[in-house]
Amino acid sequence: MTREQRLAGIFVEVADSLIDDFDIIDFLQRLTTRCVELLDVTAAGILLVDPHGDLQIIAASDEHTRLLELFALQHDQGPCVECYRNGAAHIDIDLTDPASVRRWPRFAPHAVATGFTTTHALPLRLRNRVIGALNLFDTEPGTLAPEDVTLGQALADIATIAILQQRTLEQTHTEKGQLQTALTSRIVIEQAKGILAERWQTSVDDAFAALRTYARSHQLRLVEVARQVIDGAIDSAAIAGELSQEG
Repeated sequence: MTREQRLAGIFVEVADSLIDDFDIIDFLQRLTTRCVELLDVTAAGILLVDPHGDLQIIAASDEHTRLLELFALQHDQGPCVECYRNGAAHIDIDLTDPASVRRWPRFAPHAVATGFTTTHALPLRLRNRVIGALNLFDTEPGTLAPEDVTLGQALADIATIAILQQRTLEQTHTEKGQLQTALTSRIVIEQAKGILAERWQTSVDDAFAALRTYARSHQLRLVEVARQVIDGAIDSAAIAGELSQEG
């Protein structure tokens, strides 16, 4: 699939986000995967601000625990925090640079230990309001080309539009409600995939893939299936049958 075809697919998915019964978590997860494909980076994650002003992970290009921990570290320290606070992109950050270690003494060493050498942070913004950040990681040193920075920001803007679903940020109570709903949904999904991974003795990646495939094939929202798993209202064997179908 060409880069142009992938971009076209993203815009089709954005159009789908305008309907009422839209699975925002699944869309954002797919968007992070598209970021990896289109921008030639190793990993991507989307962080949203919670009601306390802290950034929380809402979607990631994969579900490896160490990567999720790395994203989680940025709730109070790291490029994404600064990106969110000043609304400006932070590009081509060398995590091995002593200056980066001094600037983010907990985040930078953890990122390097996880295997990453470079990071970029792009704001999720609409006009003058910022609701989070798109974080990109690479295991290879290097820089983002200007056209990739532009594309990355466009993808971050797409994420913002999907999250807000045509609602204006001037409606503060609506904005906070939408963001909190998305963050709560992520927590429920985390619990469900943990339950399934332990039950099946498999990876959280496989558990998450099975959840997503089951939700799609039964036309259910991801969080609805996750709640059923937690409540014991669904036979996990039925979901396990989806493991071999995810591709």
